[in-house]
Amino acid sequence: MKQIKKWNKKTKHIFLIFAILVLLLNLTLHTCHAAGDPLAVVNNLSTFIFGLIRAIGMILLGFGIVQVGLSLKSHDPSQRANGFLTLAGGIIITFAKEILDLIIG
Repeated sequence: MKQIKKWNKKTKHIFLIFAILVLLLNLTLHTCHAAGDPLAVVNNLSTFIFGLIRAIGMILLGFGIVQVGLSLKSHDPSQRANGFLTLAGGIIITFAKEILDLIIG
């Protein structure tokens, strides 16, 4: 097994300077200039989040359709009820933005 070579005084000094430089560069405040309307950024983020929610709702909607179809084939009423609940939840989640817009006005 190789022994780790001990650092001499010069190497420790160079490493200390490097570490201080890295910390100073990471901890200094950087100014940034916004190029547009700050509300546009919030609206873009809102659109992105509602797009993700819509995708999750579509997945639940598809899963609910499959569950209802399987319950009709197997004549299982509890699975059918779960399928319709999943289907209704998927519809509500898919159209969440439109529902909120109707509520807000």
